[in-house]
Amino acid sequence: MNAYKTVSPYWPDGVPQEISGYKKPVYSLLDEAASDYPDQVYTIFNGAKRTYAQVKRDSDKVAAFLVSRGIKKGDRVAVFLPNLPHYPVIYFGILKAGAVCVTCNPMYTAHELQHQLNDSQARLVFCMDHERFYPTAVQAMQDTEVETAVLCSVRNWIPKTTSLLGSLAGKLPKAGKYEPGHMHLDHILRENEPISENEVVDPEEDPAVLIYTGGTTGLPKGAVLTHANLFFDVLVVQEWMRIPHGKGEPLRPPIKGGFHSYLGVLPWYHIFGMTLCLLGSVASSSRLICVPDPRAGNPPFTEVLKLVHKYRPTLLIAVPTIFSAFVNHSLLHKFDLSSLICCASGGAPLPVEMARQFEDKTGAVIFEGYGLSETSPVIAANPTMTEKRKFGSVGFPMPGTDIRIVDIETGSREVEPGEDGEIAVSGPQVMKGYWRNPQADAEVFRELDGKRFFLTGDVGHFDEQGYLSITDRKKDVILVGGFNCYPREVEEVIYQHPAVAQAAVVGVPDEKSGEMVKAFVQLKEGNEVSEGELLQFCRERLAGYKRPRAVEFRDNLPTSAVGKVLRKELRKEEL
Repeated sequence: MNAYKTVSPYWPDGVPQEISGYKKPVYSLLDEAASDYPDQVYTIFNGAKRTYAQVKRDSDKVAAFLVSRGIKKGDRVAVFLPNLPHYPVIYFGILKAGAVCVTCNPMYTAHELQHQLNDSQARLVFCMDHERFYPTAVQAMQDTEVETAVLCSVRNWIPKTTSLLGSLAGKLPKAGKYEPGHMHLDHILRENEPISENEVVDPEEDPAVLIYTGGTTGLPKGAVLTHANLFFDVLVVQEWMRIPHGKGEPLRPPIKGGFHSYLGVLPWYHIFGMTLCLLGSVASSSRLICVPDPRAGNPPFTEVLKLVHKYRPTLLIAVPTIFSAFVNHSLLHKFDLSSLICCASGGAPLPVEMARQFEDKTGAVIFEGYGLSETSPVIAANPTMTEKRKFGSVGFPMPGTDIRIVDIETGSREVEPGEDGEIAVSGPQVMKGYWRNPQADAEVFRELDGKRFFLTGDVGHFDEQGYLSITDRKKDVILVGGFNCYPREVEEVIYQHPAVAQAAVVGVPDEKSGEMVKAFVQLKEGNEVSEGELLQFCRERLAGYKRPRAVEFRDNLPTSAVGKVLRKELRKEEL
């Protein structure tokens, strides 16, 4: 049975066990914010600010344009953009037209993008007016059902003086050569009147977003998320966050109306950045700082630090590699990060030592959560107060969310309390299913006690206090001489070494034990440590079968666009 049902004494004060009011269209988040706080700033980009009223008006125009092009309820429209201020305008416009937003990784090659456009049967794609992004989209559109591309230029979305200087210097991005029939967003916004009424949707049945998973096995699959899936997760995270808003003030959910600023460093095409930043900021009518390229600057990530220093965000939603980039940045001491109040980490396990270093250097509080693309994403999180947070766990199931630990072999039987097993989840945030893939649905859904559960593919357990801990990905477990070795446990030890910035552990073939543990390590700038020293460090802290037998030092470890260290790429190189 779900461990939190006993109501752990560590459950955060004031947070309810259930959440209501989520059976609404996602676009109503924007409409309500624009009604209540029309003049409040929503997006900030290169010094240009756009209010909630402006974003609503322009999204209504995008919706009107789509309807005029014959886009009907349920049709798919793709967005192939980095984190630009155009994104929420287009995103909400698609939903207001009753269409389904297909979010695409802007770093995709034409081949990868084409698979997504074909699989989703998208009819139209929005892309950046850029010498790389636009040609990629044009190439990807070939042999698909996409009828046209809409180009998004930054020229009219930044201050006029900056735009003029950029044009004169030839620095503003643009594709230069355009295909016949393709359109520009600026022209659409000039020529169209706002839609008179949003398309009526059934929040629990109608899809809002088609989001593609990372494709850890085979080609990426499209997770179908309804309006209610997303709305629930937005509300539950807002309710879960109990944070201070001033010295001596009580902990409470984020204040509405512009008190908060979100640093939009996570990509919005990904479910983590979409739900917790793009939509989370709207839920509290907060500001959202657009960060198209978090690695920009010399050294990398310097531009992000400048944004924090200048615009003073209060909330940072990120992955461990972002926190690591802050902690290990050689110029960190030059920037004021004191505005940060609360930070959420997800997407990959958060090394305990890294979290402590970040909090020491910024004064903010980090709480770790857990979720997947298929679950909108958040299904569990640590309390946001230090006295109830438990490092090394991902906290409690979110309100209204039932998590069970089931046997790894079949996923149909609950294991004994405290025992490791596959994490299964049931709740309003769990997707309808995979797009046009009933076989994949059959593999991941199980019925337990009359409820539909999603098998996450993650291994974990509840402890005696009700906290959920993730041992590892089911497919990442290393089998050493018949013993299960979980990479995360070994990585946590390696991160404790003061010279280590990033670490990843994988299993490699071994004649004697079947597999052996190999570590890949990126050192902090200016630090040195030998392979022998690091192996001895692990030898003193790990059982024999868990100890790395080899260490390979890298200047950088491969990461996904979201910042996850890609163990599968390292394993592939070894094999």
